Amino acid sequence: MDQSGEKSKSHFDISYFLLAFILILVLQQLLTTYSRTDVVAYSEFYDMLREGKIAEVEVGEKLVRATLKKPMPDGRKEVVAVRVEPNFAQELEAAKVKYTGATENTWISTLLSWVVPATIFFMIWSYFSRRVGQGLGSIMSVGQSKAKIFVEKDTKVGFRDVAGVDEAKEELLEVVAFLKDPITYGRLGAHVPKGILLVGPPGTGKTLLARAIAGEAGVPFFSINGSEFVEMFVGVGAARVRDLFMQARATAPCIIFIDELDALGRARGISGLSGGHDEKEQTLNQLLSELDGFDPTVGVVLLAATNRPEVLDPALLRAGRFDRQISVDRPDKIGRAAILGIYLAKIKLASDVDPAQIAAMTPGFTGADLANLANEAAMLATRRKADSVSAADFLAAIERVLAGPEKRKRILIPRERRMVAYHEMGHAIVAMALPDVDPIKKVSIIPRGLGALGYTMQMPAEDRYLMTRTELLDRMTVLLGGRAAELLIFQEATTGAADDLQRATEMARAMATRYGMAEEIGQASFVTERPRYLDLQGLGPQQSEMSDQTSARIDDVVGRLIEEAFQRATAVLRACASLHREAAERLLSEETFGEADLDLIRAKVRAALPAKSEAGLAVTSADGSRA
Repeated sequence: MDQSGEKSKSHFDISYFLLAFILILVLQQLLTTYSRTDVVAYSEFYDMLREGKIAEVEVGEKLVRATLKKPMPDGRKEVVAVRVEPNFAQELEAAKVKYTGATENTWISTLLSWVVPATIFFMIWSYFSRRVGQGLGSIMSVGQSKAKIFVEKDTKVGFRDVAGVDEAKEELLEVVAFLKDPITYGRLGAHVPKGILLVGPPGTGKTLLARAIAGEAGVPFFSINGSEFVEMFVGVGAARVRDLFMQARATAPCIIFIDELDALGRARGISGLSGGHDEKEQTLNQLLSELDGFDPTVGVVLLAATNRPEVLDPALLRAGRFDRQISVDRPDKIGRAAILGIYLAKIKLASDVDPAQIAAMTPGFTGADLANLANEAAMLATRRKADSVSAADFLAAIERVLAGPEKRKRILIPRERRMVAYHEMGHAIVAMALPDVDPIKKVSIIPRGLGALGYTMQMPAEDRYLMTRTELLDRMTVLLGGRAAELLIFQEATTGAADDLQRATEMARAMATRYGMAEEIGQASFVTERPRYLDLQGLGPQQSEMSDQTSARIDDVVGRLIEEAFQRATAVLRACASLHREAAERLLSEETFGEADLDLIRAKVRAALPAKSEAGLAVTSADGSRA
């Protein structure tokens, strides 16, 4: 391929220079033709001289140029004749005409007539040769790595810029130590792992961690996405893998970081193609070969990140390739506070902003979510022309992130608006009556996002990792509080409870098929786990194979659990009927209840419930048992 490129380029050069030479000769001929002066007969010139029409004469070696006293009828003021008379000077003296000698230096004009066209053609050739070279280079470099190379001063990221993932940072510190001093670190025969895989949900800081390692160690950082290896040409991906590792060995010590490794390292054969002729499989095979071939003691560390470790090829994860897998999970409350401390340092804050309080209100947020939250709060404060960002701005930003922007221009008819108010207060009152649910922070009937006509905001007091059957049933009861309010007040159901019903049904089915919380089913699981780190709708646990009888029993249990939760929500709202109406009518006028308003309503709810049970929920469930 190189030889053919050189041959085509040399052929282009010869052809171009031959064409340029011919064009220069043509230009010379044209210049000679157009620069030639009309020569008069010497006899005519001699007659003008005798008649006294000539004022001045320049005598050259071959030509005589005469300036006329008066222009000729055709407008000419000068005439030229070929010099043929030896005693021409005597004739001029006799006619009393001033004459001078002229030296004809034609070499300058000749030189310019050659140099100027040659220069122009050379500039044109240089331009096109660069363009052709770039075109050939893009074809010739198709197998070269597209990794972006950052040196230490370009990275500008250290462990000080990473928070909320302390365990991952501790595991990566030894990589930094090895890159800084490989001789001391390996004095006992140990070597750094060949490959380190960062695993975690999107936005948790995997890429930031990799760049922080490069910044701390002060070594070059090769960054490339897994999808950039594969092109339409067969063999390009494998060639790029080879080129990447070749560059890394020449630059060692250094770090290679492959983001989205699942785009490159997906398990072979799952695409349905047989054999190893698939381009992605060839690229993966080359990566496996390079991992086996390079020496970890030279100071080349391979880092990779993915949020789908379950789809990676098992050969990629075995010992000796990606030796270590480091989990980069969502931060806990302390981690979120530390992350907020980094982002809030760049914002002008009011005195009422407490990072710990914001961290408590944002469970499940990743580092990227918190960065977006801080930016949204700053934008809201800027929009209202404030001098600093207040806690109210952060609360509004949390609502915007969770529920979407307000849609105040979405006008509801009075009847729909009243239904939304009673629906949302049904959620709130049921939640206030139950002890094992997250506290209510805000209730609003202002439409938000794509389809939310109102919302009830619950914020957990602390991070939770386990839930009991009672807590799950209480959450289902809160979800069904809106539907219970619709049927009690309006004796008719609306479409506003669609999302509540879906979430309650999913929770009930998980209790029956996944958690073993149904006596009729027993301690058995009937689901196949989906990817852990992809929290997307439609990618939850899938139902595994089961008999028709078991499937029917599961359906019966799901229906019973939902009916039990619905009856509990109905019992609470009946016990607090007057308070429910009062709060809903007030919400219609005020549109939003804050924590102060909700605290007053909560006290009235607790007072309205029977003393024997804080929730007053001694109701009979669908199967006849006591709830």
